[in-house]
Amino acid sequence: MSPFEIIKTARLTEKGSIQTEKHNQYTVVADRRANKIQIRNAVEELFKVTVTDVQTMNVRGKLRRQRTAQAGQAPNWKKAIVTLKEGDKIVLT
Repeated sequence: MSPFEIIKTARLTEKGSIQTEKHNQYTVVADRRANKIQIRNAVEELFKVTVTDVQTMNVRGKLRRQRTAQAGQAPNWKKAIVTLKEGDKIVLT
């Protein structure tokens, strides 16, 4: 898989902003089939930074109901919290 297939998007949330300021960590949405090594290599290649740690978790999609009695489900996805070397930074705007 290419780095563009592995890293789908970066998450900009209030909690993520606090993690960035305190611990130099960033949250990205990764492909569900990707492992930690592939995520590390993709982030390093795409953003030209040095990754020191990767933590992953599989997030279950929420049940959704839109104007019907039957509930649908949002897709499951993989969250990766990436810790960067001191001094490195990813600019997200």
